[in-house]
Amino acid sequence: MSILHIMTKARSSIWFHLFDVVLNIVIIVGIVVAIRTFLISPFQVEGNSMLETLEHQEYIIINKLGYFIGKPDRGDIVIFRPPNEPKKHYVKRIIGLPEDKISIRNGLVYLTPAGTHKEIELDEPYLSDRNAGKTYQHPPTSGNTKEKGFAVPKGSYFLLGDNRQGSLDSRSFTENGGGHSPYVLEKNVKGRVWFIALPITKIHALELPNYGF
Repeated sequence: MSILHIMTKARSSIWFHLFDVVLNIVIIVGIVVAIRTFLISPFQVEGNSMLETLEHQEYIIINKLGYFIGKPDRGDIVIFRPPNEPKKHYVKRIIGLPEDKISIRNGLVYLTPAGTHKEIELDEPYLSDRNAGKTYQHPPTSGNTKEKGFAVPKGSYFLLGDNRQGSLDSRSFTENGGGHSPYVLEKNVKGRVWFIALPITKIHALELPNYGF
């Protein structure tokens, strides 16, 4: 075997090895992108709008697959794009489903579920003592207990933060023109908060509340 043949074979082996490495990197990156796009994704909480359920700078894992095969549900804590800041992600809790009627009065949330005519006071055990019974009109610390009604359109949702006195949510969302735009389109709901990942001392899954109806 000639030296030239040996050198040619060695170069071929090196190129094959480099191709194999690059191919594996591409496959791994593709898998990671697919997982983050369609299955799960990490997210860091910013701000205190979801106290006491979620805290500032906690890391959470988002389940995206659930909304590819199903619909958001009442009580889900979700990541979404708000109408007033479409390039940002917010985290809030779904209170009103499509065609629900929501009424906020006397610091409480009342709900008439879609297809019914009976209004019920929404039991919200996840609210802290500081926020229970203190869901006010915008601004959230206004103390305004007068009635404010919302009729959720088809394909949209009404969302509130658990820190009712410190949350910018459906009570305050606006559109680009400045008008009140309280509802979030289903296409802008990106995933459900599955569990808290960090800090380690607070790792746990988030359960859907039982509203009793």
